[in-house]
Amino acid sequence: MRITLAAMVVLLAVVAGAATPEVGSNVFESQATPSPEGQIDKLVLANLSKLGIHPALCSDAVFLRRAYLDVIGTLPTAKEVREFLQDPDTKTKRRRLIDRLLERDEFAQYWAMKWGDLLRIKAEFPVNLWPNAAQAYHRWVLASLAQNKPYDKFTRDLLTSSGSNFRVGPVNFYRAIQNRTPEGIGTAVALTFMGTRVENWPTNQLAGMAAFFAQIGYKPTREWKEEIVFWDPLGAYAQACNNTSNAPAPLPTNTAPLTAVFPDGKAVKLSPDRDPREVFADWLITPKNPWFTRNIANRVWSWLLGRGIIHEPDDIRADNPPTNPALLAYLEKELAGGHYDLKHLYRLILNSQTYQFSSVPRSDSAQAEANFGSYAVRRLEAEVLIDAINHISGTSDLYTSAIPEPFTYIPADQPAIKLADGSITSPFLALFGRSARATGMENERPNKMLSGQWLHLLNSSHIQRKLEQGPRLKAILDSGRKPPEIVEELYLTILSRLPTPEEVKIVEDYGKPNKPKAGKSRESWVDIMWALINSTEFLYRH
Repeated sequence: MRITLAAMVVLLAVVAGAATPEVGSNVFESQATPSPEGQIDKLVLANLSKLGIHPALCSDAVFLRRAYLDVIGTLPTAKEVREFLQDPDTKTKRRRLIDRLLERDEFAQYWAMKWGDLLRIKAEFPVNLWPNAAQAYHRWVLASLAQNKPYDKFTRDLLTSSGSNFRVGPVNFYRAIQNRTPEGIGTAVALTFMGTRVENWPTNQLAGMAAFFAQIGYKPTREWKEEIVFWDPLGAYAQACNNTSNAPAPLPTNTAPLTAVFPDGKAVKLSPDRDPREVFADWLITPKNPWFTRNIANRVWSWLLGRGIIHEPDDIRADNPPTNPALLAYLEKELAGGHYDLKHLYRLILNSQTYQFSSVPRSDSAQAEANFGSYAVRRLEAEVLIDAINHISGTSDLYTSAIPEPFTYIPADQPAIKLADGSITSPFLALFGRSARATGMENERPNKMLSGQWLHLLNSSHIQRKLEQGPRLKAILDSGRKPPEIVEELYLTILSRLPTPEEVKIVEDYGKPNKPKAGKSRESWVDIMWALINSTEFLYRH
């Protein structure tokens, strides 16, 4: 970058100050006093009151940006920001915005990306998913989210489907798991759908659950890398015979049913006439199950608020209790009562004042964080961040895969959140911690900035070219607007808010030409844009 050290200090002082505002700052906070508007707020504010914490609500501009990023993983346009800020109906405009975002195409695209991490949607050579299978898996997840498939049906389809991994997307749940032994499958099922880690279980608990997944068969076809996943009781019987000779195992005749044990300790005899996966799914996807509803209610809360009521969200166990048991119980009740409609749960949380709290903490205590006294600040995911930079500049990135298949060709204008296959990547995504999709755990995605990431944003030709040559930014600079209007457009485009008078003055003074009639140089404007995208206000959800 050609920016001088002095200019860097001045410009970053503006945006750094904006990103860490004083309590009561109108740019980031509303003057309205939080008051309970629903059961979520009553339960959260009651705990905060006991702690002596009195949160503030975020401003309209902050809420707009937050909702766009949390619901569809995409920044609002300058036009969308203006329209929302100018909407005089302050009582309903946030609710109406949430409804619109939940119906946009990007909702399913962004959440398919999130589910892709948990379900390990990634082509790998030479085993596990092939690109055809990864694409089929992603298409199924995307379609399920787009049609708002009830979560219990979504889970049942993943657990009980059979067929070609190229044509029946959900069967790839069993293909994407690294360890396809019954115990390995049981481990993945417990983590994904029960939010629990089996290493914390008693010794024999996993073995009892593994019996439900001991009759899964895998059969290759004549098509390269295609595999049929199916219920294979005969193969399971052969293993049960413990046949160590070279002779084929005898076919079962009137075999006694095997025994499996649910994670809650209840034993069940498995009938030879029914797929054990269906038996397990029937037990799992009911409101009475102690893990199923709790897991997804807690995960959704964590995804939107940045922290689970049980933290971490995939570590549910007896000695890791929820910080607000009544709140989690309420979310479970609402989800089950709403027939596992996840959008109902999203609306409930997004419309709460708790979700709309300011990100400025009112206390440094760990209890304040654990009880949601402020919105959790966290860095944008790798895909969301590069999409935001490309959205602002009007540029694109090249995404490729080491696996040479037609599915790995990505059109230049496709956003990163739409990438179906975790093997399709770029140097930026790798540097900024895109999930490896190896474990299905939430912590595979770091949300803190590392030194190498800062250096790339501050000093790479990759980012410099986008700022200097991006057609959308060039259009703003070449629009004939006066400097204050350009400043306003840049702030709306990059930070999704209007600049303060102080920010306008500092930005206008930077690079001011010696001749009064001369305009600010393009290089100076590029420096300003560089400072804005390197601010923590841009790089983090807040």
